[in-house]
Amino acid sequence: MEKKPFFHGPRPVNRGPNPMRRGPQDRNSKEQHAINERIRAREVRLVGENVEQGIYSIHEALKMAEEQDLDLVEISPTAEPPVCKIIDYQKFLYQQKKRQKEQKAKSTKVVVKEIRFGPQTDDHDYNFKLKHAVGFLQEGAKVKAYVFFKGRSILFKEQGEVLLLRFANDLEEYGKVEQMPVLEGKRMIIMLTPKKK
Repeated sequence: MEKKPFFHGPRPVNRGPNPMRRGPQDRNSKEQHAINERIRAREVRLVGENVEQGIYSIHEALKMAEEQDLDLVEISPTAEPPVCKIIDYQKFLYQQKKRQKEQKAKSTKVVVKEIRFGPQTDDHDYNFKLKHAVGFLQEGAKVKAYVFFKGRSILFKEQGEVLLLRFANDLEEYGKVEQMPVLEGKRMIIMLTPKKK
């Protein structure tokens, strides 16, 4: 069995942590704001209720923050000079997160409910589906109604279009047509969006 030659080269030097490899903490601070000693500007513009607003040297601003037992936070780094506030940074982050959560809750997701018809849907089935559509539109959901054509039933596409237009007409009070009947493959689709109350 052949022995591998022993490597006599210089041993790799351990230079400590790689400055290019960011730890999770660094990554976080990169995304958020520069605070206290991390602020690189020589002078900053201070704003907020707890200070006399104006331009201060970074040393003065840091001293003022320290005296109030708070953080100096850069809120507008691109301004000339950068705009800073003296605040409790953790509390600030918490309020920001809370605000984002509230905004997310307010921006309601658009729900699309689908209703499927056959080209020869009878009145009983039609009325049942119409009732469902009224409910969906009243809840604020969009309604995507379509006629599905199987095999040779594609020959009845005019019938499908008439059915969808009748459907839109019957829902006029609750929703408006966002997209007129259009044939996509084996389906003819109409989109209805709820009317603003």
